[in-house]
Amino acid sequence: MYSILLSAGWPIWPLLLISIIGLAIVLERSWYLRQIHIFPKGCLELAFGLADRTAAGQVTPPSEITSFSQLSPATPLLACILSEKTLGSNADNALEELQATAQSTWLKLDRYLGALATIATVAPLLGLFGTVVGMIEIFGSQGAINGASGGPQQLAHGISVALYNTAFGLLIAIPALAAWRGLRAMANQRQRECEEFTRQLFKKLYPSAQ
Repeated sequence: MYSILLSAGWPIWPLLLISIIGLAIVLERSWYLRQIHIFPKGCLELAFGLADRTAAGQVTPPSEITSFSQLSPATPLLACILSEKTLGSNADNALEELQATAQSTWLKLDRYLGALATIATVAPLLGLFGTVVGMIEIFGSQGAINGASGGPQQLAHGISVALYNTAFGLLIAIPALAAWRGLRAMANQRQRECEEFTRQLFKKLYPSAQ
């Protein structure tokens, strides 16, 4: 592997760097977007249990709602509705606060996905850049300038730089694009689940707003 990197020349190093970044993003997002991480075991039961208490007129301590909001990336949405109901806010005010909380939650779900899409787009271009560099090394050699054919070693090096960079750029771009599409679908699915559970909780606490 190291010999391949040496044969590809210096243009391969930016490709190697973005491949490491892309792999880190894929691993982090795959872990973050797991359903068990967004909705830990028992969190929905706890949320609807608190909602039942609140709807029945029992006072839920703010510290308990705050503690609940820290359980997962999705619980701030549910805790927002509970908090607004506890404070006596009407449905319109509660919905306004919920929308603001939802925006920050969606940003957390989408975090780094734009960077991964950029890597999928840039990798082939960097590979093409390496190809151009390889062609320059072939045709810009001293032998080519003087009208003579370059040495076999110089010619082979230029071709290897061109082909290795093209192949490596595609090798990064194709999995990055596939991973981005898969993670984008996961993020959308988690968002739909958040919206559905939030809607159910809002309906329970504000039945007259439906």
